[in-house]
Amino acid sequence: MQRAPRCLVAVVAASALLAASAAAETLRVGNAVPEAFSFVPLDIGVRKGIFAKYGIDIEESAFAGDARMQQAMASDSLDVALGSGPAMAFIVKGYPIKAIAAPGNAPLLLTLVVRPDDTIRTVADLKGRRVSVSTAGSLTYWLVSETSRRLGWGPNGIAITPMGATQPQIAALKRRDTDGMVTDISTALTPEKHGEARILTRFGRLVKDFHIHVIFARDKLIAEKPQALRGFLKGWFEAIAFMRANNAETVTIAMDVLGKDAEITARAYDELMPMFSDDGRFSAAALDVLAKSYVELQVLPQVPDAKMLYTEALLPPK
Repeated sequence: MQRAPRCLVAVVAASALLAASAAAETLRVGNAVPEAFSFVPLDIGVRKGIFAKYGIDIEESAFAGDARMQQAMASDSLDVALGSGPAMAFIVKGYPIKAIAAPGNAPLLLTLVVRPDDTIRTVADLKGRRVSVSTAGSLTYWLVSETSRRLGWGPNGIAITPMGATQPQIAALKRRDTDGMVTDISTALTPEKHGEARILTRFGRLVKDFHIHVIFARDKLIAEKPQALRGFLKGWFEAIAFMRANNAETVTIAMDVLGKDAEITARAYDELMPMFSDDGRFSAAALDVLAKSYVELQVLPQVPDAKMLYTEALLPPK
């Protein structure tokens, strides 16, 4: 049997690649914040060609909180949003979206930091103090409200100040305009390392049954391009598997994405990899906590039917 010339094989291979590229589906994907380790799987999937393997091109953008990102979803500026469990309340408010995966569980990512010289020593000292968050209705807002509620102060026992991006929040804390701020652990570890801030608490200690992160898709995309979303979710969970199996390479990529040094990024990897779900299935207990909290925190007038907020039909089979 005669073998095909190498040049012909190369042409066929190149043609196949071009055909795959031409057939790729572009998805506009938003991150609720630009600097969180939680969204590194997206960068891993892009840089390692995992999404491309499933015929998906990614157009990535980042926002200063869930609320602004969900506004982009509502205006059809995004196809997929990497947001939070509390943001599922936007579905009840009429946003044309649905949760399609729960990629993160307990809120290990987020911390509450204070100035190192402040008299605040425990969360019990936060009553009436001013704490900055990203936006109203965001995950960070929810966690501070829930902390206040659980301490018996009602949802407004801590003065919550939405301030958008991280840098203005850090500046406000240094100026003493605020008494604390909520931020991800990789951001918190840097000023703590230099004696400029102190981590007061990790929210993972407060809330156990939870979905810190949820992947949302527009209803129209779910109806019209389910295969593209299935490809995206396959790529996402394959990226998680890559991260678990490749510590050093994941840390190197995350350093570039987050702009943190090797020590901080490696610690974030160790602290946060347990947060990621390997299959994206929704937890009944976590959904119950979220649904009830919407009323307790005065986000919604009544407890929603959690089953109306999500679908597992697009997830990879078990």
